[in-house]
Amino acid sequence: MLATPGSLPPAAQDARWAYETKQDGQRVMVYLPGDGTLVLRARSGEVITGAYPELAPLGAALGAVPAILDGEVLALDPDGRADFQLLQSRMGLAHAPARAARRSAQVPVHLVLFDVPYLGEPLLREPYVRRRARLTELGLSGPYWSTPGAVTGHGRQALAATREHGLEGLVCKRLDSVYEPGVRSRAWIKIRNLRAEDVIVGGWLPGKGRLTGLPGAVLVGQRDTAGRLRYVGGVGTGWSEAERTRLAELLADAASGRCPFEPVPRVPGARWVLPRLVGEVGYSTRTRSGLLRQPSWLRLRPDLSPQESAADLPRDPA
Repeated sequence: MLATPGSLPPAAQDARWAYETKQDGQRVMVYLPGDGTLVLRARSGEVITGAYPELAPLGAALGAVPAILDGEVLALDPDGRADFQLLQSRMGLAHAPARAARRSAQVPVHLVLFDVPYLGEPLLREPYVRRRARLTELGLSGPYWSTPGAVTGHGRQALAATREHGLEGLVCKRLDSVYEPGVRSRAWIKIRNLRAEDVIVGGWLPGKGRLTGLPGAVLVGQRDTAGRLRYVGGVGTGWSEAERTRLAELLADAASGRCPFEPVPRVPGARWVLPRLVGEVGYSTRTRSGLLRQPSWLRLRPDLSPQESAADLPRDPA
């Protein structure tokens, strides 16, 4: 069951919803046949058990009771926050057990559990509030797994708390929602916290297909403490058709044969421009190297020159 992007439920319905922290990891279904083993499957259905050997002891946690659990595998940074870039070093190792074992010692993962569609019998038609109670009663807490709490009501405060603590966002779940395998349901709503910052456009990538002749993405940067324009990523979403056409005109007027970024990024097919266009982008977080994750264009800032804008790299790019 998948959540649909959206916004907080109406205030009048707040008490009918539960709120959970949105995690930044790999979604998994955990199959516990009741014989002390477990099988992990990714959303694609691929068996990925071998990638996470430290989760194997969970197989014996429920004894002989067969169960299917829904959760997410995380890699945590030193501050205890999920770091998807760290997790990527663990993904894709399901068929390389020796490498997976070595990586588990260097970057251990943590499995958070948030639903139980099967526990000795199917619970698919049971409402969320009952399934959540059954999951909590299992007391699944260990060195590499846990069952974080959910809050009923108080959605606005819950969302504010995720923003205050720099978390990915919030998932809103209707208390009476049944479990719909494989369905992206409006009974679950995900809200991603976006941050917004000024950036300077230093290049672009040509679009393809219906976007031929137009920018498919712009390459943006921010100034470091030495005043150099550092590349922070490519942005390819967020424009209307008219905005993309107008942007193409501005990029053509600013064309340059020299890359304005220091150091020059490895972006095949890049077209460089004079760094005079300022824009505002939204993004979820940054990689450890300072690149924007999930960036989206918000607006052009013709009211700002590159010198006047706040397009500076934060001192803590995380």
